[in-house]
Amino acid sequence: MDVLKGLQLSLSVILLLACGFLYQLSLKSNRLFSCLPPFKSQQRLEALLSHGRSIVFLETSERTDPPPMVSCAVESAAKIYPGQPVAFFMKGLNNSTQLPSNATPPALSLLSAIDNVFLFPLDMRTLFEDTPLFSWYTRVNVSAERNWLHVSSDAARLAVIWKYGGIYMDTDVISIRPIPEENFLAAQASQYSSNGVFGFRARHPFLWGCMENFVEHYNSDIWGQQGPALLTRMLKLWCRPGDFQELRDLQCPNVSFLHPQRFYPISYPEWRRYYEVWDTEPSFNDSYALHLWNHMNQEGRAVVRGSRTLLENLYRKHCPRTYRDLIQGPEGSATRGLGPGNK
Repeated sequence: MDVLKGLQLSLSVILLLACGFLYQLSLKSNRLFSCLPPFKSQQRLEALLSHGRSIVFLETSERTDPPPMVSCAVESAAKIYPGQPVAFFMKGLNNSTQLPSNATPPALSLLSAIDNVFLFPLDMRTLFEDTPLFSWYTRVNVSAERNWLHVSSDAARLAVIWKYGGIYMDTDVISIRPIPEENFLAAQASQYSSNGVFGFRARHPFLWGCMENFVEHYNSDIWGQQGPALLTRMLKLWCRPGDFQELRDLQCPNVSFLHPQRFYPISYPEWRRYYEVWDTEPSFNDSYALHLWNHMNQEGRAVVRGSRTLLENLYRKHCPRTYRDLIQGPEGSATRGLGPGNK
């Protein structure tokens, strides 16, 4: 009888351990298991992002097979911020999406295996609730919008950081060291802000003002009107920053304006330099992350294994899993860097 009780106890412990493992796995992959009552996706999202320290990426197309550049961006952030959740919102996912293990895109499998990376469906209607963007979103004619992927991304990034706090990054940004600032904008050039990287605590009034300005001055036909131009307009209303002096960042009331070297040490007219072999590679000692200007890459340039380009070396160092599993040699590299992702 004692042996039977011992066996039952052992089986119970094993079952509890198995259920706990499956539960943790369900948090990582959005697959639901029956051992424990599943949380709804929104509840899981709220719990994960509630501390305001997340790194956030967005995919506003329907794509569910991210190219290597997107995988590298997410992986590098997870590597640089190991104690913080990295949330990747994808419009192509939804709460009922079931991706069988034998059909899961390689990049999603790779990212799902990283402990602090979490994939979530991007539900814009829910995201925009209780923000100035909701009325705009419910009346906009999506089919008539020329740049909807980018405009909707411009809106979503404002709303998600306003609601939860944290750092937003475009999916062509490679993280190389932690950003020490909490409330910041990234200068693309002197007195001109980008919206490819920014960070704020939750409910920051600057972002609320940005969302109001987004709606008031909405014009999707002007490239960047709701993106970099919006943040630049708002920054000038907030504090009218001067020119940068040497490598010093600028300080506004409760907002830091970071020097272009922090994220844009290679400017957009020189974007091809990432795909070149350098005699002496830059150290990027003054940078926190590198924006790769993928929107400029209409030529379809890609990272190629063994090419010794600057970008290949950055992949090897900052997103080694992506490099190992997704980067091909010359025969299969034609379109590996392309995709309609967020700038």
